[in-house]
Amino acid sequence: MQLSEKTYAAIDSLSQQGNTLMDDDKFDAAIEKWSQALDLLPKPSVEWEAFMWLSASIGDAQFQKKNYLLAASSLQDALNAPGGIENPFIHYRLGQCQLALGNSTAGLESLLKAYMLDGKDIFLAEAGGAELLNILKDQKLIV
Repeated sequence: MQLSEKTYAAIDSLSQQGNTLMDDDKFDAAIEKWSQALDLLPKPSVEWEAFMWLSASIGDAQFQKKNYLLAASSLQDALNAPGGIENPFIHYRLGQCQLALGNSTAGLESLLKAYMLDGKDIFLAEAGGAELLNILKDQKLIV
């Protein structure tokens, strides 16, 4: 299935606007743009790949706001879309959310999935990632 050119262009424009707002730490405004883009997807929206990256973006913005419960929900939605399971970033960010919520088993499981998909690179791409990598090592989940 493919989106019409008009729908794709509108979603892409809103997505880019959201990315710019996210880069400027305007998380609520970014979430609004991505939510508008989600609303443009034909139903059932979860069947579209765009649903995955829009939901992941919303989850990332919610994570940056430290709203870990909403972030985890959005990231879980992203996992259910085409390409979600294979996306290491979604697992990584979901793992961080789960740990922040006190769900250490689920958090470690998601972080391990991210590691299995992308190795240590995803952990070293942002501040605090090396610490998460060490947690996986301390738990003897990786060497």
